[in-house]
Amino acid sequence: MNFLKAEWKNLALFNFEVNSEILEKYLPAGTEIDIWNNKCYVSLVGFMFKNTKVLGFKIPFHIDFEEVNLRFYVKRFENGEWKRGVVFIKEIVPKKAITFIANTLYQEHYETQKMKHEIIENKNTNTFIYQWKNDKKWNTIQIETKNNPTEIEIDSEAEFITEHYFGYTKINTKTTFEYEVQHPRWEQFEVLDHKIDIDFEKTYGSDFGFLQNKKPTSVFLAKGSKITVMNKRKLEPVKVSAEMT
Repeated sequence: MNFLKAEWKNLALFNFEVNSEILEKYLPAGTEIDIWNNKCYVSLVGFMFKNTKVLGFKIPFHIDFEEVNLRFYVKRFENGEWKRGVVFIKEIVPKKAITFIANTLYQEHYETQKMKHEIIENKNTNTFIYQWKNDKKWNTIQIETKNNPTEIEIDSEAEFITEHYFGYTKINTKTTFEYEVQHPRWEQFEVLDHKIDIDFEKTYGSDFGFLQNKKPTSVFLAKGSKITVMNKRKLEPVKVSAEMT
């Protein structure tokens, strides 16, 4: 049964290479950090929720809204294959009901802030801007792209960042929730320029304050699609043997 249906549109992905040790305390039981080309990533992601339905119903004034999150990448070995997913450090939305539902039912890490977005369309380029307010300061992420989408190449860095189809939530040291996110393969827009003007420590805590002076390893803009989030399930922790790695 699905928990949520929506469209995720215009996903701005700022990807930072980090030392995996800083993520260990956030790692859900039964998963391990997913690495690409010997790199461990966290991603700052801004995007739009559109046409949102929770348990089949549209909640008035909670149908279209922004989200900005900080996430990292994990994998889990089950039934002879690897399942690739994400873990969220924090997810910022402008709607208190969304925060309440996600934190109560899924024990996620949502936070409600005042938010806004803008898309500036020109003849050959588009600019996507996502903003949220911490105290009196507006935080901003911005990407300028060409306006023709292209396929995301197989085995590329962009594929690694976008092709994760599970979410994992650390409940405690032994308990993990897993939920599946279903969507078709995405396209991307070529990035021409980008801007980050945010207070990382104020937004994400002292563990991630170092990102303030760190340049992203890569920046992508994914077109997005319709998505379905399935109901969560509680996992039994699995020990990963050396043969699986």
